[in-house]
Amino acid sequence: MSLAQLHYTSAPPGPDGSGFRFTAISDGVPQGLLREAEQLIGYEPPRDLPARPDAAQLSRFPKALGCHELSDGGRLLSRTVYTGADYSGRWGNFHAHALYLPPGARLPDGALPITAWESPRWADATPADRRPAALDRLEPSGLLRRDGLVAFAASRAEWLAAFFADLRVLAEEPDACQLVLVEHDSAAVAQWIALACAVLPREVAHRLTFTTYTRRPQQARQQIVGALPSSEPCPPGPRLHDCTGRAAGGAVPDAWADTCARVWCAGRPELFRDASLDLGYLAAAALTAGVALRSDARAAAAHWAAERVGTLPEPVLTALIGVLSAATVTSAATGAGTAETGGERAAVAALLERVEGRLPTAVTAPLAGRVLTSAVLGGGPVPALRAGSLTPVVRDGLARTLAAPLRSGIADVREPATGRPLLLLGTADLLDVDCQDLLPELAGRLSRVLVAAPDGTATPGGEELPPALLAAVEGHPALRIALFGALDALAAAEPAAVARRLAGSRLPIGLHPGFPHLRMCVLAPGGTGPDRADRLARFHGVVRAAGVSPHADPAVLRTALALVWPGELPTSQEASLLLNELGSDIHRAAGTRDVLVDAALAAPPDDVDVPVLAADLLRCFPAELRPGQRAALLLLEFTGLLGTGGEGEEWVGRALGLRAGAAEPVPDTVTERVFAALARRLVDGPAPDSELYGLARSGEARLLAAYERAGHAERVRDRLRGSPEYAAACFCAWSACPGVHPAWDETRTALLAKVLRPVVRALSAEDLAGVEDTLDRAGGGRLDAFRAWNRPGALGRLTGRFAGRARRSERPPVRHGDVEPPAPERHP
Repeated sequence: MSLAQLHYTSAPPGPDGSGFRFTAISDGVPQGLLREAEQLIGYEPPRDLPARPDAAQLSRFPKALGCHELSDGGRLLSRTVYTGADYSGRWGNFHAHALYLPPGARLPDGALPITAWESPRWADATPADRRPAALDRLEPSGLLRRDGLVAFAASRAEWLAAFFADLRVLAEEPDACQLVLVEHDSAAVAQWIALACAVLPREVAHRLTFTTYTRRPQQARQQIVGALPSSEPCPPGPRLHDCTGRAAGGAVPDAWADTCARVWCAGRPELFRDASLDLGYLAAAALTAGVALRSDARAAAAHWAAERVGTLPEPVLTALIGVLSAATVTSAATGAGTAETGGERAAVAALLERVEGRLPTAVTAPLAGRVLTSAVLGGGPVPALRAGSLTPVVRDGLARTLAAPLRSGIADVREPATGRPLLLLGTADLLDVDCQDLLPELAGRLSRVLVAAPDGTATPGGEELPPALLAAVEGHPALRIALFGALDALAAAEPAAVARRLAGSRLPIGLHPGFPHLRMCVLAPGGTGPDRADRLARFHGVVRAAGVSPHADPAVLRTALALVWPGELPTSQEASLLLNELGSDIHRAAGTRDVLVDAALAAPPDDVDVPVLAADLLRCFPAELRPGQRAALLLLEFTGLLGTGGEGEEWVGRALGLRAGAAEPVPDTVTERVFAALARRLVDGPAPDSELYGLARSGEARLLAAYERAGHAERVRDRLRGSPEYAAACFCAWSACPGVHPAWDETRTALLAKVLRPVVRALSAEDLAGVEDTLDRAGGGRLDAFRAWNRPGALGRLTGRFAGRARRSERPPVRHGDVEPPAPERHP
């Protein structure tokens, strides 16, 4: 098939006119495209070349080979050359020889348009008969042969990657940009275009539009535009690549472009045979061909292979694995684009995961060694390799290379102990690198991390341990012993905190005997509530979990108490049982005596077993108690004696004396309990007059307040209403000792007015008679005083007298139990 041709130049006058015109046109060229073609094949000579060149100079003028897109979808492939003077002798003539390719048509044999550069089939003049000769193919010139392009690429190595990066943008989005290449001659531009077409997918290369020369690049419409340094400046917009000066420094981010440049510089253009924009495919081919690539390209090759493990021929996959395995793990300081990145480490590790077990170990072991080396030296994730992942030769080599970095990583306190150091320890075990001396410090760090929350506080509720830690503890006996020892020490110091964190953690404490404090924290049963029986039962369960008797190791008792009663004290009953069941000697040895003492001293008022515990403590620790503790316990024991045959005499004096004589302040809880018990005993009666006098004379505000509260109790009111004898006794008690102390006067008059008077006023005549009969038998004017006090309107006057408002010099002497007689009644 003959190609449709056009010739265009300045010609003598003829039927079609004179000047620049089409001088020869094949029959297959649509006449409607001639004006469009005329705009594409023009030529302006460079300004810096001779205006009237001779034949030698004329050969140095640039040649414009162009591939243009036409409005009908076809292509126009043209070659325009400067011919000097025209038929009339006027300078500035040129000749254009063009081929019209209809929509969808290509050059014979599928040749790329750029291969037509300086083909011998191009004509520099119009055929004599003005009829284009038949043209069925365009033989390429020698300029674009393989060796020539390789040499040219090497000479332009500085600009290659940047050019290919812009070319990629152009290929993915044809209208995104325009590339302008500045060279000293158009042949170099043609070579650039040949390089571009080689790296592009074949279909994209066929659609590429270009021109190897124009004096006005700003007016060019092609995708790649060639220009000379003397051409008009390129306006903002196109991506300019001036190859006549110095290349811009810095690496090109586009890994595909960088790989293309490296392949050309390595002289391996055949790798572009199945060219695509897929970096992974190209990088894999380049690596297996021995082309050195930078890290991101190697990562792309590894990813590409990992995704095709099941489909790639085994020889191809094995070759690529060999190259990736041999890649040296270097630092960024080595330069030359060889530094390994985290992306490459991850990609190679993913490839290893896919191929391990599919290929022979002899093939994958070097890759496993590379992954492991990268992880240790580069700080990346440490792979969990199996013992069978490495051959003996690879393992021995890794042990020599990685021994020091592994030990440094295990001892690195900047890393979380439960993370990387543990994984490195597993790697050291795999490579048989001795790290025994590092285990105590690592175990200490692990124990502190396990027990403490991120903010340094103990976390509530048990949590499962990290899988890596569990695996290390189960598979590394030396680490297990060191860790359990460190945790046991922490458990002895802070049992509750350790138990909160490790209970339910699945820590394999059963793999080793010993470590009783840790065992209690991990294996002890949980509490079931505040019930005393439950807590004591749990205490015994905790002790059993220790695996050792408190008699053999008293510290176990201290830990058990802290676990069962964390942040609180046993009740008095619980403390008594703990004391009597275990004996005082074990509490002395364990240092838990003060826990029992504090349980007594801090017991709430409703704990009725406190006196018994106090007596037990005084009996069991007669010499060890501090003076302050002894005084407080004696007071508590005394509260249990009140109302019994052992209460003795001088209750108020004894209580106040013990409290005042204590070497340390008596706890308020003890004081309140003693005063409450003493007040109740005095209110309930019968009480000797001397005790009442001692109460009145003491003026002790807290004791008097307790006495008043006891008098206000509802049980007292009930008893007053039901017992005339008790009502009479209370009147005697609350009327006694007037003026002994102002505080006493306030207390007794308040009880008379607010407790006794409402009850007496509500008594039946029979019960009131019973009160008066009791007072009459008591004698001493008590009946008269009662009647005067109970007479309507007399309370305020008598209260003033009972309060001792008269001056002391006017008062008669007062004896214990005396009742002040009523004053004479005054009449208005």
